Amino acid sequence: MTAPRRPAAAAPPAGRGPGGGNRRHPDRGHAPSAARRATPGRAPRAEGGGGGASRALRLHAPPTRPAPAFQTGEARRCVLERRTTTPGMPRSARRRCLLGPCCLQSAGLGLPRRFQIILTRLVFIKGRDHVYEIRRVESPNAMRKVVLGIKQVLSNNTLLSCLLNLKTIYGVPGKHCQICIRCRTPPPPQQLPPPPRSTGAPGSALGRGWHGSGGWAVGRRPAVRHVSPGIGGVAVVAELLRLCPVEITLEYEGTSFSEWSVPGTCSVKNKSSPKTELRCFSPGFQTIRPIVTGPDSEEERNLSVDSSHVCFLWYYKVINLFHNLTQVIVIWIYDPENADTNELLWNANEPSLYSLILSRQLATLGQKPIIYTTLKRKVYFPHDKMKNGTWRILVPMTSEDVLKEIKGNQVAFQDCFIADFLFLLTSPLLTIPEIPGFLPISSPAGSQLMATWIACVPSYIVVVADMETFQTNDSFRTWTRIRVPPNILTEDERHSISDVNLSRDGIFFLINGVLYIKSFTEFKRLGISENLPNSGIIGITSRKWCWINYLLKAKRRSSMAIWTENEVYLGYTFLKFVKIITTKKLKNLLNISPAATLTIHNVEYPGHPLELALLLNYCTTCRVNKTIYVVIYNEDTEQWVYQDFALDVSIDSFLTPHFIYAAMPELILQDKHRIYYCYHNFTETGVIQTPTEFGNLSRLSNNSIVHDIFMDYYGNVVVKMENNIMFYFKINIRDAIKLHLWTNSTMKSLILLNSSGQISLIYVFENGTIYPREYPLKLESLSVNFNTNEKCPYVAFHNNIFSIFYFLDKGQNLSIWTQIVYPENIGLYIVVESYGPNILQEKDQTHYEIALGYCTKTMTVTFFQNINYEAVDDYFKLQHQNTGLVLVQVRPNEYARACPIAQKVFQIAVGCDSNKFITVKGFNKKDCLQHDFFYVIEKSYLRNQTSKNLRVKYNWKKYGCPLRLDFGEKFHPLLQLYDNNGYVEDVEVNFIVWEIHGRNDYSFNNTMKKSGCLNEAQTWKSMTELNKHLPLEEAWGPENYKHCFSYAIGKPGDLNQPYEIINKSNYNHLVWPEDHSGMYVFRVKILDPNYSFCNLTTIFAIETFGMIPSPSGYLVAAFLFVLMLLFFSILVLSYFHYMRIYKQQIYEPINRYERKQKNN
Repeated sequence: MTAPRRPAAAAPPAGRGPGGGNRRHPDRGHAPSAARRATPGRAPRAEGGGGGASRALRLHAPPTRPAPAFQTGEARRCVLERRTTTPGMPRSARRRCLLGPCCLQSAGLGLPRRFQIILTRLVFIKGRDHVYEIRRVESPNAMRKVVLGIKQVLSNNTLLSCLLNLKTIYGVPGKHCQICIRCRTPPPPQQLPPPPRSTGAPGSALGRGWHGSGGWAVGRRPAVRHVSPGIGGVAVVAELLRLCPVEITLEYEGTSFSEWSVPGTCSVKNKSSPKTELRCFSPGFQTIRPIVTGPDSEEERNLSVDSSHVCFLWYYKVINLFHNLTQVIVIWIYDPENADTNELLWNANEPSLYSLILSRQLATLGQKPIIYTTLKRKVYFPHDKMKNGTWRILVPMTSEDVLKEIKGNQVAFQDCFIADFLFLLTSPLLTIPEIPGFLPISSPAGSQLMATWIACVPSYIVVVADMETFQTNDSFRTWTRIRVPPNILTEDERHSISDVNLSRDGIFFLINGVLYIKSFTEFKRLGISENLPNSGIIGITSRKWCWINYLLKAKRRSSMAIWTENEVYLGYTFLKFVKIITTKKLKNLLNISPAATLTIHNVEYPGHPLELALLLNYCTTCRVNKTIYVVIYNEDTEQWVYQDFALDVSIDSFLTPHFIYAAMPELILQDKHRIYYCYHNFTETGVIQTPTEFGNLSRLSNNSIVHDIFMDYYGNVVVKMENNIMFYFKINIRDAIKLHLWTNSTMKSLILLNSSGQISLIYVFENGTIYPREYPLKLESLSVNFNTNEKCPYVAFHNNIFSIFYFLDKGQNLSIWTQIVYPENIGLYIVVESYGPNILQEKDQTHYEIALGYCTKTMTVTFFQNINYEAVDDYFKLQHQNTGLVLVQVRPNEYARACPIAQKVFQIAVGCDSNKFITVKGFNKKDCLQHDFFYVIEKSYLRNQTSKNLRVKYNWKKYGCPLRLDFGEKFHPLLQLYDNNGYVEDVEVNFIVWEIHGRNDYSFNNTMKKSGCLNEAQTWKSMTELNKHLPLEEAWGPENYKHCFSYAIGKPGDLNQPYEIINKSNYNHLVWPEDHSGMYVFRVKILDPNYSFCNLTTIFAIETFGMIPSPSGYLVAAFLFVLMLLFFSILVLSYFHYMRIYKQQIYEPINRYERKQKNN
């Protein structure tokens, strides 16, 4: 069996319903009606490994066979093509002939009517070849050959004759048909290059080729589906009647082949040919087996064939724009069965001619791609019209919202839809370039491959082989070799890598107990200077499951763990390392006797985003057996928890843990021969069983040992042996089955995830090259499960969990529903499990229905908190105790390998969402002219009386644009809550405001009495006096808020004071002094202790202006009266004063003269 060219869209880790461009999701089962919805001429399609898409069985694409044609001397070919039109359509409105190849090899299968063709007229298509339009005329005559003389007008006006022998073509009664004949020089057929072959024994199952198990392969013929641009550049619908069933290519590599054994529902073109074509006429499982000569027999394949309506796929190409930190995603549509080689290899920079025509055609029908992000649930649309057959969507570069999905409208072309396409897109991650003169670094000779990748970017991988180390950022479509400078490592050290780890700081290599790092700039040894031991390190590891979002109350989360036999270190970004525990402390924590031996066996990160698991060796004599214990460390709470697990193994056994993607601590352990399981928080443990040999996988794989275990987000578990034999089971399943042989036993291979979430096999060849190949796990598992008659116990399992991360703030709740449908008398039920601190309450309700022999159970679960944070003794302590991260999983109580996704896992973070913020409605930071602006606040207007005025520089960036208000205009702030997705709600709870520069020359229009207070309410004056040791902004808040609407709270006082608490509905306004203008910069704080875990604040500015009011008329009259009275009083007094002076000047000289006369 062979791998597909390109998988269908995979389901995301988070649940979601069907949507976009699909009638149904390709991973979901097909409804019985959908399987029979095909037109009479359509045959079933082979189901893909990605589920439902129609190209899963394809390894080598056979070249498209040429249509019947007659070659001229100048090597020009006349290609026949058939088109249909709507019945009754007038001749002028008939669809014109479109360019494209045609498949006529099996024309006429199953159709009763015959017709002949006649030449009508020449049609010119601008910018294209000259095409003759031929119209069908129905005829009841028997089959016959018709010879047409066709003349084509060439660019040099030379007439050439193309004689084309056409077989009779069958038509559909009652429909008009058009047939186009186009003469052109045929391009060479495009094929995928054959995969590299490995050497092996001829005729052996593994030696005949690495790509096919059992030495034979299954591929697909291209289907008959063609489009082309319309006349004058306008796209026109081209409906080709499907005349042939699906053709599946079979290939056997070896010399012992005899013939093919196929079921009666299928036919084979040449039964005795090692490479032939298989046609299946009905959906279902088709058992196919090559019959060989000799004592050995080949295993059979149970091929799943379905009539899927998902035929086309999205193709995308990313252009990075570093100047504005955005990425342009160029998108078009392609058909894998008729795609260009570069498109199949995902190396195309632009659409091929066929894809360009197909994209334009579907765009005309209303198709348009949209990009959805699964984690942050954002939507991006094309920013302009289609250009050159492509759409362009602009998205920001991000390292958080990396999981994206391309969806389209529900548009069908020839009854075919486009599969939604899931992919990972992050900020560009560069590979370390190769430097001339540097030397290779590798693992010891003969060792198996080892790999590491960044959990949230599975396409960014490092693979270590025994001859080279390889790095890629696109799942090995391209790759580089990692080399190290000479004279740092010896020859033996360069070939002694025992472990490898990849992080954003670089690539870490563990060589002979010493840790090295290779970055873009250097290759150096890590040790004491980085707070790490100089030697004795036995292992390094990093996180395997991607959690973009999580709630962390601590400062940081580790990215890797390093350990020796007695110490564990955590690594952080920028090469920061911290020792967290020693075995001596662990003995005290676990109450282990000091005389016993306790060492660190292994370390691994569980599915929880904040935890680390340690496997410990415990023994007393340490001669024959030892006991493996498990302890888990939480990085947020810094607590160690001993798990109820103990496993006795031989003293030389080494176990490697693989934690499952689950909410609970669930894992499987591997040694050389067996797989141990620990399910449901260590309550169910045991050995994975096999049909024979009691779970000993080595005996079932020619005494090979376990190499690696691969697990994905959908619950699939693949155990790969060193000789490339693989076993398969799913989580919560206790037995495994052996998969079909796939790869040569001598080939070095590894199982990884690619950027589309599909499983790939990575092959490393002896010449130092690496080759990726997609592995259709679903197709292979269906084939091996078919013989076991195992069925999924339920029919459907649905839920409305569309995200993997939910935030719960105070007063909020989260309700989910999940539904299971199963045959009656089975007794299934839904299990909801949570793991984490006990901070949430749950309330569930189950609805039960039964009809037509099927039972439906629907469970609704609500998560909530019921805690009152008002007027408590220690507000912040109570908040801290009731915040944290809770993981929840929803699953059926029974499960089987034939079931789809095992369980739904998501997080509930109870605490402060850092993306939340509040604003005051009507304020912004853009709609104003920003300039240097200073203003002065008089000292008499300040809350704390100072000796001089305060000069303030207005900070436009921080304060935003001020709102200008008249003196007499009151202002009521309306708060609005926002998060990452935009507006959430208007804030209706209590809040307070204060002027950040200390002004207090404003007031409030409501009094305490008017607001309904029974006791004196809190004010800024009373709270600052009560908390003199605190700054103003911390003196009053939700931690010490007490309302005034109860006689039991507070104390009586003057209720005519201003009420300084505002909310949306109390109509309390800010009022301004009318004797002067001013600039006020206010800060707002939410006061209600039950509204949010976040300290929600914001700033707004008010500038007041207006005319100073004139005094009253009475005052003016009184002033004038006093002024006039004063004037007249002064006038009278001056009169008497001057009269006195006048008298003195007149009478005094006379008296002086008379006295003088007397004296004389």
